[in-house]
Amino acid sequence: MDRSVNFEPLTPTAFLARSGRVFADRLAVVDGARRFTYGELLDRSQRLAGALQSIGAGPGAKVAVLAPNSHILLEAHYGVPMAGAALVALNFRLTPSDFAYIVGHSGAKVLIHDAEYRAAAKEIVAQVGAGLRLIEAGGENDAYEKLIASARPRLTPVEDEHGLLALNYTSGTTARPKGVMYHHRGAYLQALAMAFQMRLEADSVYLWTLPMFHCNGWCFTWGVTAAGGVHLCLRKLDPGLVWGHLRQSNVSHFCAAPTVLTMIAWDAEAEAGPTARPVRVATGGAPPTPALLTRAAELGIDVTHLYGLTETYGPSVICDWRPEWSRLPSPEQARIKARQGVGNVISQELRVVDSDGADVPADAKSLGEIALRGNNVMLGYYKDEEATRKAMPDGWLRTGDLGVMHPDGYVELKDRAKDIIISGGENISSVDVEQALASHPAVLETAVVAAPDQKWGEIPVAFVTLKTGASATDAELIAHVRERLAHFKAPKKVVFGPLPKNATGKVQKFVLRERARKGFPQTS
Repeated sequence: MDRSVNFEPLTPTAFLARSGRVFADRLAVVDGARRFTYGELLDRSQRLAGALQSIGAGPGAKVAVLAPNSHILLEAHYGVPMAGAALVALNFRLTPSDFAYIVGHSGAKVLIHDAEYRAAAKEIVAQVGAGLRLIEAGGENDAYEKLIASARPRLTPVEDEHGLLALNYTSGTTARPKGVMYHHRGAYLQALAMAFQMRLEADSVYLWTLPMFHCNGWCFTWGVTAAGGVHLCLRKLDPGLVWGHLRQSNVSHFCAAPTVLTMIAWDAEAEAGPTARPVRVATGGAPPTPALLTRAAELGIDVTHLYGLTETYGPSVICDWRPEWSRLPSPEQARIKARQGVGNVISQELRVVDSDGADVPADAKSLGEIALRGNNVMLGYYKDEEATRKAMPDGWLRTGDLGVMHPDGYVELKDRAKDIIISGGENISSVDVEQALASHPAVLETAVVAAPDQKWGEIPVAFVTLKTGASATDAELIAHVRERLAHFKAPKKVVFGPLPKNATGKVQKFVLRERARKGFPQTS
């Protein structure tokens, strides 16, 4: 039998090929004053593919892109793989030396960059060498637009659905960034999962608050297109701008880390109340506190908690909501929503395992490491077989996150393995302490880390940002935690001020641990 009758390699670029025909006249992209229909997005992406092939960046090549959330980076998610190349989307908040390392390690021969990053692009070339070709988008000459305008549309068929689609580099906070290899099949299925789980439709308007470079925008770069929705680009994250779009642009969806969602939920613009159109929001990166979830509900923002890693194409786990839970009191709903949940619709069943790889009891108490497998797990780390073997020792990806399994099969994250605080021989979950602190009405956001202590080994220290106009003392917050948790779990010190964050809005606990290591006196 001819296999072409019942088999075609999966690739996320197929979503644009379909939407470019089915929704050719419908709005696809809004980027400031620029607007493109799906027909135009398909044509531009295929022309980008033709342009890349014409300069030698075809099958097997790597193409790096340094740009904010814009039509440039969105088009690259289609045009680069349509050329047969692999996309390397760069975190624009990294340093020039980080850029140079990633570009050099990936072997990228082409760098498409927004005019805003001209200086960084020149520095990358200075460090990598003259073999790197720069293509500037925007600016007075706009080489990118000229290249597209003169190119012939191309589309290289995908022959191997497990072939390399993209390289996504980890943050590299404790070592050099690792290149996580995505394949076409995984991105296709993950994009479908995001579209299905978040109920994306043709009338959806997706606001790009999440960086497109981060896990390829959790695959929403492809998922929104699969649904035929609108990509509303947001080049800079500003809570005021977000609220402007929520009230004026008919936004239906966005994604954000809990810290970003916190900024939005307690921004001054939020005081005007909920938007006319209900908004679905996916959040991940850390467990959202019940206080944040309650606040979001008051604003008409329906939050779904997702969990995953760069190694799993973003969210592989979802707190899948059961209709009967909607009848529960709001505090109980918020408590359930703060759990990480179960594998998304295309994921395999997840596990919580002990140090020997055996499943821990599903009693909501026994702590273990979350382990994952399935179509939405990376091929491995690029040029790093040792790290790949260490991450997947027995056919299951070890996440480095500690959690418990509830009797109903839902997982609840308790901490990163490195973030568990061991004080006087007792384990303290920083997440538990953070949630207790966040329930105080004056607290906007908080992070809890370990500080060294001569008597107890380690003690919990809380870094706290208060809401605008609110006040609280360290003694008040410590007492507040002691009313909710065992006394030994309460922070021994509270430090007030803004929290350091990375480009995706995650709190940089390694920075806080270093502050705690250097700056606190010993207890008596």
